[in-house]
Amino acid sequence: MADTYTLAGLATHHEEIRKSRFVALADAVQAPDAALAFIDKHRVADASHHCWAYRIGQQYRFSDDGEPSGTAGRPILQAIDGQQCDCVVVLVRRWFGGIKLGAGGLTRAYGNTAAQCLRLAEKVLIVDEIFVTGECGFGDMARVRARLTAQGVRFVEEVFGSDGVSWRMAMPRGHADALSRMFADMTRGQGRWRPDAAAD
Repeated sequence: MADTYTLAGLATHHEEIRKSRFVALADAVQAPDAALAFIDKHRVADASHHCWAYRIGQQYRFSDDGEPSGTAGRPILQAIDGQQCDCVVVLVRRWFGGIKLGAGGLTRAYGNTAAQCLRLAEKVLIVDEIFVTGECGFGDMARVRARLTAQGVRFVEEVFGSDGVSWRMAMPRGHADALSRMFADMTRGQGRWRPDAAAD
């Protein structure tokens, strides 16, 4: 399975094509509501069109916003997919310059502006993570936490009890079995390790 990426932050790209000005804005989003909020936030009154697309896993939507059907939103979505991006929204604003581009010209203009914006953006690899609850005694706590942190484990939550600590941890799915064995060794089999039920 190919790697997929999201964006480290807001990215922008400007192009002028036959006197029309195109400005692409892209950012990472985790939910459709956040994508729509991004689009609303970046609308400007004087632009002729606000065409957009987002992909969040299997969820996606796009809009031509008054451009001929299929010439704007779909090419933007294809640019997202073509750059192996996920959890991303792209908005392309157009200011009409008086010269009609035709369906093919519009498709290329929107698709290329979006693709170039994503190409230039700082990307972050999306890691398939699972969540695990780990419990150990106070005596092992510092050593276990230091070793797991060094292996790339993220500690999401920490709760202290009367005889030890309980952590909720996130880790790459492919490393979970090896980390489970390491945890058992470090706690001499006394620790508890439970993957979230949703991890299956």
